[in-house]
Amino acid sequence: MNEKIYNVLILCTGNSARSILGEVLFNSLGKGKFKAYSAGSKPVGKVNPGALEWLQNHGYSLDGLRSKSWDEFALADAPSFDFIFTVCDNAAGEACPLWLGKPATAHWGIPDPAHIEGDDARRAAFNKAAEQLARRIQLFMQLPVEKMDKLVLKEKLAEIGRIKD
Repeated sequence: MNEKIYNVLILCTGNSARSILGEVLFNSLGKGKFKAYSAGSKPVGKVNPGALEWLQNHGYSLDGLRSKSWDEFALADAPSFDFIFTVCDNAAGEACPLWLGKPATAHWGIPDPAHIEGDDARRAAFNKAAEQLARRIQLFMQLPVEKMDKLVLKEKLAEIGRIKD
């Protein structure tokens, strides 16, 4: 019997830093149990160099990474999502497209490392953002999602989103 692969969408306004990190971390840490995508409501059109630097320095592949609109994932041929996470406060407050399949959603706000001044401070901010995302993803992966009631699952996802460190 094959184990279900859960589709995850990580949203942020610009889809250049936090959501990109989330996509890569979910795909790596998820060990095949999750297939993650990222998108933005107003994509900037390129991946932030700080995100690319962090990913490359930590041994992740940069293949296929790009800043893209959430409109791509509202099309009929798009994957059906099981989970959608917003990682920036702007995206959490925006009116999202209607997602097929009624995915579980949660806000996992992460401070934006992209606009930090100074190379060392920016690198530290990207480290912290990636660590927070990785911790939340690891906690999420420990949940028995296939056995959980939707309301309980939604509360657990929100709880994980409130974890700061």
